[in-house]
Amino acid sequence: MAESIIMSTCKRIAIVAHNNKKEELINCLKQHRSVLVQHKLFGTGTTGSLVERELDLPVTKFQSGPLGGDQQLGSLIVSHEI
Repeated sequence: MAESIIMSTCKRIAIVAHNNKKEELINCLKQHRSVLVQHKLFGTGTTGSLVERELDLPVTKFQSGPLGGDQQLGSLIVSHEI
């Protein structure tokens, strides 16, 4: 049986996008900025920097995806930190 996870009101959201999908992701995030501002955002280096610049929101950034950022985020997801 799956373990239950209690989630707080302030979510920790991981943001990752392939290079060909970054523009589409930014457009989606812009539509939901008023909601995202209430949460803690985490991202790979390039995507996180882009989100900070385009949406003026703070993002905790890890390495770029090819340099291990995807694995860093994955580790936090597996450990229920995100």
